[in-house]
Amino acid sequence: MVVLSMPATNDQFSIIKNSCKSPPSYFPSNIPLIDLSKPDIKNQLVKACEEFGFFKVINHGVPIEFINKLELQAIKFFSSPLSQKEKTGPPDPFGYGNKTIGPNGDVGWVEYILLSTNSEFNYQKFASILGVNPQDIRCAVNDYVSSMKKMACEILEMLAEGLKIHPKNVFSKLIMDEKSDSLFRINHYPPYCSDEIQEFNGRNLIGFGEHTDPQIISLLRSNNTCGLQISLVDGHWISVPPDQNSFFINVGDSLQVMTNGRFKSVKHRVLANNVKSRLSMIYFGGPPLSEKIGPLPSLLMKGDQDSLYKEFTWFEYKKSAYKSRLADNRLVQFEKV
Repeated sequence: MVVLSMPATNDQFSIIKNSCKSPPSYFPSNIPLIDLSKPDIKNQLVKACEEFGFFKVINHGVPIEFINKLELQAIKFFSSPLSQKEKTGPPDPFGYGNKTIGPNGDVGWVEYILLSTNSEFNYQKFASILGVNPQDIRCAVNDYVSSMKKMACEILEMLAEGLKIHPKNVFSKLIMDEKSDSLFRINHYPPYCSDEIQEFNGRNLIGFGEHTDPQIISLLRSNNTCGLQISLVDGHWISVPPDQNSFFINVGDSLQVMTNGRFKSVKHRVLANNVKSRLSMIYFGGPPLSEKIGPLPSLLMKGDQDSLYKEFTWFEYKKSAYKSRLADNRLVQFEKV
C-alpha cells in the first residue's frame, strides 16, 4: 500500500491515547449482532438503534464478488502515485481528496474517494488512472451500491414494522426515490510509519475525527484492519473488532429526528494503524434534497409526546452540516427549546 506524502506535525494531526483494545468493562462483544437471515428480528433492530445507534449484520446476502471486485479496484487506485490520484480531485463535492475533510479545517490521516450514486456520474478520470473502461468502474460501483440500497431498505422497513409505523416503507421510500441524495465513499487509511509520526510513542493518530452521519442510515464494510470506534451513551469509546465478511450499520441524524430521538445517531471515529492499511467502503442513504425531515406524527401520537425537533428540508440540513466541523452537534440548532 502507498503511504501518503503528508507532513506530520502535532499542529496538523490529532493524536489520542488509545489502541485497538477496548476497556474491559466495555468489551466489544456488547455491540449488537443481527442475523438478517433469521425471521422476526425487527425488535432486535429497534433495540440496537435505541441503545447504540449501531449494529453489525451477518448473512446479509451481498454477493462476495461485488465486494471483491470493487475493493480490488479501490486498492489499485490508492496504490497509484499521489500525482496521478490528485488528477481526480479535489472533491467538489465529488472526487479524490486526502488529509482535508470538509471545508472547515478538519484533517485526518486518510485519503478518500467520494462518489455520487447517480448512474450518470462520470468515471472517466478514475478509469484513465486504472487503465480500464469507465463502464467497468460504473458497473462495479452500481452493483455494490444496488446491494447496499437493497439491504438498507430491508433494514429500514423492519425498523418501521418494529415501531408499528404504517406504511412500512415510510423510511425506505426516501432512499428508493429516484431523487435520493445518497453518497458512496471509499476511505483509505495508510499505515503511519514515518519518523515524524513515530515520535507519538504509541499514541494513536486520528484517521477520521469523531462525528455523526447526517443522512438516514449508513452501511459500512472494511477490510480486516481495526480502527473504527463508537461512542456509548455514557461517553466511553469502544473499539469495533474488524470483520471483512460483515457490515456495520449506523443510525444517521435524519433517522434520529424522524424517530423523535428514539433512535440515536451514533458518534464514531477512526484511528489510523501503524502496521496495516485500512480500507472502508460506506454507503450513505439520504433523502431527496427537497424532502422535509421531522418527527413522524404517528410516533408523536402513540407516545403522546411533543416534537423535539423543528421540521427542515434535507437541503437545509445538508447545507448546515457542510458549514460545521466534524465534531459539532449539528442538530442543536434544529432542536425545539
